[in-house]
Amino acid sequence: MSRTDVIEGERPRVPLFATMNRIPGGLMLVPLVLGSVIGTFAPDALGIGSFTTALFQDSALPLIALLIFMTGTQVTGRTSGPVLAHAGVVLLMKSLVPAGLIVLLGLVVGIDGFWGLSILGLLAAFDNSNGGLWLAFTGRYGDSRDRGAYLASAINDGPFFTLLFLGASGLGDIPLLALVAALVPFLLGMLVGNLDSQWRDVLRPVPNIVIPFFAFALGTGIDLGSVVTGGLTGLVMGVAVVLITGSLVYVGYRFLLRRGRKSGIGFAAATTAGNAIATPGVVAAADPRFAEFAGTATAQVAASVLVTAILAPLVASFVLKRAGGLTSEDA
Repeated sequence: MSRTDVIEGERPRVPLFATMNRIPGGLMLVPLVLGSVIGTFAPDALGIGSFTTALFQDSALPLIALLIFMTGTQVTGRTSGPVLAHAGVVLLMKSLVPAGLIVLLGLVVGIDGFWGLSILGLLAAFDNSNGGLWLAFTGRYGDSRDRGAYLASAINDGPFFTLLFLGASGLGDIPLLALVAALVPFLLGMLVGNLDSQWRDVLRPVPNIVIPFFAFALGTGIDLGSVVTGGLTGLVMGVAVVLITGSLVYVGYRFLLRRGRKSGIGFAAATTAGNAIATPGVVAAADPRFAEFAGTATAQVAASVLVTAILAPLVASFVLKRAGGLTSEDA
């Protein structure tokens, strides 16, 4: 037996990876929480420069881009139709329907909202999704159709839909170039994967490699103080995002896509993206009428980011387990 075989078969002294994998979405959730702890109590510890800062603080976007590229390589001409169908259903049920309902609510109660929840805060939390967590969860329990539905997160990322649905306030100028830029890695991955199938095999292990690192980097940008400031209203908002949008995507998975026991995957889309924390400020800068709500909305959205990152994979796993779908589809 070679030394390589011995090393590959060696039992870990501390089963860190296996422990994280026992937690639903743990490959992303555990590093995210650790990163937020560091970002809150020692924000300058990772800013010493060079490789330390590059890997642990500034790596989120390039590593997510690599994961998106890898996801594109797994989508072949044979699977592109189902992938687009899944992405369309997730986008419809996670973003368009909830945002439309919130706008209707705003027409009734005004932009002030109710119970301390402004229309700005609700839109910023509801109309987007955490694409990294979706890729992490579907990478374990879904298949290429589910992972390819990341396209929905690429489209609803950032303040695009919030600005769109507040268009009556003159905020409908959406930067289409930024949207195109979010899709380019996925489309290039599709091109490479269809030209050379060997790239699909080479890049298949990428999720297990990059997810913990970009999750930690994202976590360093979440100040737990803001989560506390968001208080009970932020907690309520996060729970509502999971239950309402998760149920909508679940319905889409079950009755539109007919995924049967795998329909619970839909709850993994019921998240608030980390960069949604900046959305209230962007909207307030575009229309001063929203400035009075921006501070509270930012704190509430920050709380929703953390709450949904914890709760969405737990609920998705629970629903999948009850339906007998808590297995790897690819396996």
